[in-house]
Amino acid sequence: AMLEPDRGLSLTIARVVQRLQGSSLHSQLERQARVSLHKPEIKLESLKEDIKDFLKTSGWEKKLQNAVYSELNVFPSPCHPAAPPEHIKEPLAYMRKAQGSWEKRILKSLNSMCAELNIPLAQKRPVNEQKELLNKWNEMGTDEPDLSLFRPVYAPKDFLEVLMNLRNPNYENGEQPSFRNHLGLIQVPLKVKDIPELKEDFSELDLNIGQLGIDDSAQVPPEFFENEHVRVGQKVLAEQDSAAAQQYVRQGCPTALRADLWALILNISNQPEDILYYEQLKSNVIQHDLLVDSLIYKDVKLTASNDDYYFVFEDYLYQVLLCFSRDTSVLEHFTYSSATPPKSYIRGKLGMEEYAVFYPPNGVIPFHGFSMYVAPLCFLYHEPSKLYQIFREMYVRFFFRLHSISSHPSGIVSLCLLFETLLQTHLPQLFYHLREIGAQPLRISFKWMVRAFSGYLATDQLLLLWDRILGYNSLEILAVLAAAVFAFRAVNLMEVTSLAAAEAVLADLSTLKVMPLLQIFLFATVT
Repeated sequence: AMLEPDRGLSLTIARVVQRLQGSSLHSQLERQARVSLHKPEIKLESLKEDIKDFLKTSGWEKKLQNAVYSELNVFPSPCHPAAPPEHIKEPLAYMRKAQGSWEKRILKSLNSMCAELNIPLAQKRPVNEQKELLNKWNEMGTDEPDLSLFRPVYAPKDFLEVLMNLRNPNYENGEQPSFRNHLGLIQVPLKVKDIPELKEDFSELDLNIGQLGIDDSAQVPPEFFENEHVRVGQKVLAEQDSAAAQQYVRQGCPTALRADLWALILNISNQPEDILYYEQLKSNVIQHDLLVDSLIYKDVKLTASNDDYYFVFEDYLYQVLLCFSRDTSVLEHFTYSSATPPKSYIRGKLGMEEYAVFYPPNGVIPFHGFSMYVAPLCFLYHEPSKLYQIFREMYVRFFFRLHSISSHPSGIVSLCLLFETLLQTHLPQLFYHLREIGAQPLRISFKWMVRAFSGYLATDQLLLLWDRILGYNSLEILAVLAAAVFAFRAVNLMEVTSLAAAEAVLADLSTLKVMPLLQIFLFATVT
């Protein structure tokens, strides 16, 4: 139920105010206002205006604006006040149900692993182990525990099987005329954008607009665009305005400015209290041993440690992911996620709510490849608490949508459908050919999208792609890129006769240039 604009606005304002009231920014603003009372330029007769001016000139107004902007970017627009909270999580009942049964499966897999290995979900570490872990905190990768019995709780391909079986119970097959012709693996009727709509949404990627990541634009010599773009970028940083930074990165980030621009967009400033919070998470890791620690450890060993770009960051990945699993502030994102954090019961108290705890404490069970969400960020941030906060914010804004079942336009179901629709519409011959030989394109591209292409593209190209995710506050570009990759390799793909052969053609994406691919697909495809 959409609200009339004014009502929606007042609800949004009320929610933002309520969210900011408990924040450290709120107490800092109060403190600043009190301090300002002793300044000579603050007059009693114009007190309110003078304090406002002081907050403006001293940069605090900007901080407040960025905090508001950040809230508006993360939280969905308010539903009707009468709408039940589960509608904020996911409006479609059949999607909520599917997500619920998928969660039961994950939990069952985790619990049966516990039982098989006879390991508790959580236990306090003996003091000598605590000391040992503290001493090797910065070199956990040197440890070689035997993890042969641990297996990932699930891998992307298991999740794809679940998505392929999704159906809307309100439609008997073939009832919805527009959808009957969809021959992909995803069989739910969600509205996805067509190329004209995508062109409009991604208008800054047009062929005649300067881009970072395009070497030979006919219009502008790249070095001229680059120098000018760097100059503008420095100005955006000096202004400290999140909204301006978000608009700016749609044309790509200069390498030297990227870390600061992303932090500005995500409103991460790494204050002393943030560093303290990170240290508390670390001490929680030191004191308690969780079963998910072994899953995280194994995942890093199976993925990032074998990656030419990322193996050097192994220790950072353990630190960030172990702290992440303990971070209860991550639970907040479940108010606007279709997922629900898993519960575990204290021994012998099964089903008694007062003995229930969220497990893991952040509510997120890692799956095969999860550590690849963190790996690329290690190129940009070398201070653990800052790296940690950037990752956490990227997760609660974007990455959670890639492994939960929902109807959100940036959710993985919509991305799969968008990918298949783009291929079927614009490369029908290729689409039918691959389908005929049993090589449904989504079977190949699904893992790219679930990982936001991390580990598949060269890092400089991946960062150019993630620039645009942040710039457009949307994951739809992942589906567009996946379709563009198929378009780019179409000639070779038309010749293959099996899934294995199609996979071989698309096995190595490390030489691809993201921006030319996106531009050609969006702006040079005849529609």
